Amino acid sequence: MTKNNFSEIVKSKLKLYFIDAMGAMALGLFASLLIGTIFGAIGMIPKLGVFAEIGAKGKDVAGCAMAVAIAYAMKASPLVMYTCAFVGYLANSYGGAGGPLAVLFIAIISVEVGMLVSKKTKIDILVTPFVTLLVGGVLAVYAAPWIGKAVGVISTVIAFAMKQQPFVMGILVSVIIGIALTLPISSAAICAALGLSAVAATDPSLASGLALAGGAAVAGCCAQMVGFAVMSFKENKWGGLVSQGIGTSMLQMPNIIKNPRIWIPTIVASAVTGPLATCVFDLQMYGAAINSGMGTCGMLGPIGIVLGWFGGAYPETVGAVDWIGLALICFILPAVISLALSELLYKIKWIKPGDLTLGE
Repeated sequence: MTKNNFSEIVKSKLKLYFIDAMGAMALGLFASLLIGTIFGAIGMIPKLGVFAEIGAKGKDVAGCAMAVAIAYAMKASPLVMYTCAFVGYLANSYGGAGGPLAVLFIAIISVEVGMLVSKKTKIDILVTPFVTLLVGGVLAVYAAPWIGKAVGVISTVIAFAMKQQPFVMGILVSVIIGIALTLPISSAAICAALGLSAVAATDPSLASGLALAGGAAVAGCCAQMVGFAVMSFKENKWGGLVSQGIGTSMLQMPNIIKNPRIWIPTIVASAVTGPLATCVFDLQMYGAAINSGMGTCGMLGPIGIVLGWFGGAYPETVGAVDWIGLALICFILPAVISLALSELLYKIKWIKPGDLTLGE
């Protein structure tokens, strides 16, 4: 094997594990925990309690859904994929606070090992699920708790730092998670793995810090999506506004690679709205942690914050200031800041016509 071939294999595997698999994991979370949370919110409406009963089970199947989604993204054979439902359940259960991250790593390893024996024997129906579950089960029992502890330490540091320095951490979390949303990785999966929500806190003393971190993450993600949607409107019109503003700002990655300067307005918007969310408007995430990394995709970021108002632990009363703050952080300021800065960059020729045009 030549050096170039080895390099290509490594790049291919890294893309498979940290882009394809992680993105699929976020979809699995969406199809279980997040949609269950939405059902739970609908269940708060009088006479619609059946939605709450259904939604409450979303957490129970999240591990299964994530692992199967990962296996699908890795093009696993049917027996490996189906067995991963069991593996995902175990990894998520034993992983505690780090359940999603444990599922990611353990499902990937289980798929790789399972595929080594898949369809290699005449008793494939026994061998493949046995080997896949053996590897995944052992890792779930012995490794997942350590992954959970590691994530717990990171979450503790984030929560503590957020409470001590909400301004600085507001900037850092907002900018970093916002950038992750636009990169071809999953900001939603990252937020889920780090537990950036009060409901993900295993220690009640950490809940408010993680909730604020979730609010800052929402600010950063909204800044990217709304910012790119608005500043590229004259080139991409209504289709671009919808696809980026409600879909994903990841569509701009090819343009960012060509001219990284187009990223400046949305990153600045993230840096402004993050600390405003934490220090001025006290926006906190009490929805599922995955909401923190969704931004305005399906409006799930703002929805997660609203769930905290009406189903979480804060605030005691919801007033006009809360709604104004939500509108400013998630929609108005990202649009105004990004548009103003982009116009300035057009004037100094850092951005040129066509730089923000989406591909066909």
